[in-house]
Order: sequence, then C-alpha cells, then structure tokens
Amino acid sequence: MSVAGLRRAARETVSGLPREFWWLWTSTLVNRLGAFVATFMALYLTIDRGYSASYAGLVAALHGLGGVVSSLGAGVMTDRLGRRPTLLVAQTSTALSVAVLGFVHHPIAIAAVAFVVGMASNASRPAVQAMMADIVRPEDRIRAFSLNYWAINLGFAVSSMAAGFIAEVSYLAGFLIEAGMTLVCAVLVFVKLPESRPEAPAGPDVLGKEPAVSLGTVLRDGRFMSVVGLSFLVAVIFQQGYLGLPVAMGEAGFTPADFGMAIAVNGILIVVLQIPVTRFIEHRDPRPLLVASSLLAGYGFGLTAFAGSVGVFALTVCVWTLAEMVNAPTQTGLVVRFSPVHGRGRYQGMYTMSWAVAALVAPLMSGFVIDHWGAEWLWGICAVVGMVAAAGYWALMRGLPAEAPEAPEAPEVAVAASADAKAEVATTA
Repeated sequence: MSVAGLRRAARETVSGLPREFWWLWTSTLVNRLGAFVATFMALYLTIDRGYSASYAGLVAALHGLGGVVSSLGAGVMTDRLGRRPTLLVAQTSTALSVAVLGFVHHPIAIAAVAFVVGMASNASRPAVQAMMADIVRPEDRIRAFSLNYWAINLGFAVSSMAAGFIAEVSYLAGFLIEAGMTLVCAVLVFVKLPESRPEAPAGPDVLGKEPAVSLGTVLRDGRFMSVVGLSFLVAVIFQQGYLGLPVAMGEAGFTPADFGMAIAVNGILIVVLQIPVTRFIEHRDPRPLLVASSLLAGYGFGLTAFAGSVGVFALTVCVWTLAEMVNAPTQTGLVVRFSPVHGRGRYQGMYTMSWAVAALVAPLMSGFVIDHWGAEWLWGICAVVGMVAAAGYWALMRGLPAEAPEAPEAPEVAVAASADAKAEVATTA
C-alpha cells in the first residue's frame, strides 16, 4: 500500500467517532504511558527484593485475585451508579494504592497492597468498555475497540522502554510515576466525560428496585459464559508476556532493560499495524479470527522455548502480538454483541473477570512450573492451551446469529431475543 493509501486508511479508521470517545481514548493513553507495576512487578520482586519466582507468582496472583473480587462489583456499579462515578472511584483508588506499594517492604505488606492495587485497577475496565459501547454506534464498535487497544499499546510501547531504564535506577520512581499518571486520568474523566449510562426503562423492574438484567441473567447465558471461559484460556496465555517471560529472561541472565526492549516490540507492532489490522477484521466473521488468534497466541509463546537472545525473544513477541491484535477487539465486540443495553456493565464485568481470574491463575502456574520443571515446560503448556481454546471457539461459534438491532427502551425484549437466537443454534456455549 502506498503512503497516500496508508494516510487514507488512517483517516477512514479514525473518522466519524464522537468527541466523548476521543476523551476516553486520551484517558486510556495517559494511563498506559504511566504503566509500570503490572509489567515490572515480577522483576521488582525477584531481582530488586530477592524473592523467589514462586513468591513473585503469589503476589501477582493476589493482584489478580483483587481483580476477580472487583470485576463483578464494578460491573454492577457501572450499571447502577453510572460509568463516570465508577471510573473516578477506580482511578483515584488505583493511584493511591500504587503509590503505597512503592513504599512497603515487608513481604506480607507487599502482598496485601498488591491485592488492593488489583482490585482498584481492574474496577475501571467494565466502566470503560460499557461507556465505549454507549457512545459509539454499533457498526463502529470494532473500530473503536481497536483504536482504544491501539492507545493502550502506544502508551505501553513508550512506557515499557522508559520504565526498563527507570527500574535500573529506582523502582520507587516507577511506582510514583504510575500513581501520578493515573490521577491525571481521573482528572480527565471528571472534567471532560459526561455520564453515558442509558436511561432505565419504566416498568415493574425499576419500581421494584430490581435491575432489568441481574448477575443471574448473565450466569444463565450459556453461550456468553462459554465465551468467558475461552477468554480465560487465552488470557492465561497472554499473561505470560508479563509474568513468565520476565522471570524466565531474568533467570537466563537478561537485565530489566533487555526485557523492556523485547516486550516493547509488542506495543510498537500494535501501534504500527493495528489500523490496517482493524480494517481487515472490522466486518469479518469472528469465528476464524478467534480460532486463528488462539493458535497464534499458543504457538507464539511455545516458540519462546527456543529463544536464546533478545532478538529471538523479540521475534516470539511478534508472533503472539499478531494474535493479540486480532483477539482483543474481536472478543470485546462479541461481548457487546451478546450484552443487553442495560446490562452492559454486568456483562463486561463478567468478561473482565475472565482476565482477572487468569491474572490470578497464570502467575501461580508460571512460578510453579518455572521453579519445578523449567521455563521450557511453561511454553509447551501455552501451546497446548492455545490449541484447546481454538477448538473451543470453532465449536462455540457455529451458527452465530446475526447481530440484532438495539432496543434501549425494552432491554427485557433484547434478552429474550438473544436467548431465542441462541437456542436456535443449539449450543451450550
């Protein structure tokens, strides 16, 4: 494609989205520019503090457990209190807890504060995703989710390289920078983003003070819950880029800066390719996209077993990054497709919980496997999990019904229509 063609593609990708989306996008970018804790926690604990890979895995698991605890609660808050209040509470709490984490030294205190950081940081995700679905037209959502994912990785590409060198001088500075940038995000939300929650429908559910869509509704949605389960498998794989990979590189004698350079390829590649990838996947059948991305993720990490230099590690990062670019917006768009308008917070909360549970399980798995059998076994397990997820998506997505038009004034009808469509394709999802 020529330079003029690339410019035209970029213009078409970013055009037509509402102003509120771009403020939310900016908030996401600022947040990721300050990212430090999730990326360098394993190195901080094993290299700077001298703890074992198993302890680092335990702390990361507690961080993930905090996310599990907050996912569903934040989803309910997003539907009941609103997207904006949930974001403000989550981001302010994250900033305070991250700052505290930089000052605590006792292993129990580190573990406890990491749990709080996990709760606070994960609480904003259902609100962000629900707000994005509220303010963007259905036909533009895959594009919007891709652009938001692009912002995440634009910030990550910059922060991971900078943070690698900051970590060699002072881990505390990294914690404080992240806290400050998260506070800036809260200010942006407070000043620039109005509430986007749809008006609650009139009817007995509202008069009876019962939500139109409850957590029970979500749990009984078999097809959606299967999406959540498969999302968990894929998330376990992707988590290894920030858990198993840094520990394995550290034990192999590589420095934090080496890991920062290798993992920065993830963000750089997404910044360069996400727009053309978005144009490729925007209106395509999600089934082959999710199957292919699961296989690429598994085999990408599987290839890490053969890496012996920063360059080869970076090459394996390229493989699973392609999977990430396809999987993230496709799967998020699928969640919105299954979600009733007035239940978006709860559905997004349940989807977010799949990643939070993965953040709980993955570090325990990676720490145990690396300590007892070595990193090569971890990468082999990732390849097998990727194949299992691909097979699950292939079976699940057969006969996927067409996306139904939204009916904000009657979410109960949307729930029933969704259930009827799912029954027709006879899936247990």
